[in-house]
Amino acid sequence: MALKRYADAVWQGDLQAGKGTISTPQSGLFADQNYSFKTRFGDETGTNPEELLAAAHAGCFSMALSAVLGKEGFTAERIQTRAEVMMEPGMDPGPTVTGVTLVLSAKVPGIDAAKFQQIADAAKAGCVISRALSVPVSLSATLEG
Repeated sequence: MALKRYADAVWQGDLQAGKGTISTPQSGLFADQNYSFKTRFGDETGTNPEELLAAAHAGCFSMALSAVLGKEGFTAERIQTRAEVMMEPGMDPGPTVTGVTLVLSAKVPGIDAAKFQQIADAAKAGCVISRALSVPVSLSATLEG
């Protein structure tokens, strides 16, 4: 049975002056978190879709790495992952995510550097979010009256 996770976004106004909120009602982690053009392309306080994608990717990869390490007989004392999402604002047809860099630091007793790299590469390939970045996206649209 497939799992479904979701978040809600509400936007009001035009692109540059408008504002929105993002909520995660399933987990309750945050409700009505502000986002706007200025939080996305400027330095106003709030979140943005790319930051949330980075958080999801960092968390997913860290768990994937832990799983692959475990299958190979290793247990990490600590895994720290930063996902850096690169976005080019001036592309056609518009701003485009052009890549993600995963920056990993881990403490894993009893492993050598070559084996660690091999396991990290396997975790990157198996990470759900890494794989999701190339899947088709479907849309169901309803116009309210």
